[in-house]
Amino acid sequence: MDENDISYQIRGAIFTVYNELGPGLLESVYETVPGLCFNRKWLRC
Repeated sequence: MDENDISYQIRGAIFTVYNELGPGLLESVYETVPGLCFNRKWLRC
């Protein structure tokens, strides 16, 4: 897995979180949830 693959998965996780939770939450939520997703799925969000 190279840098581009990792970056693609990170951006995908961020967009998934935003689409699921929607706008209007605190920034800390949008920072925390992708990290939980990475831990659970080992960067396979």
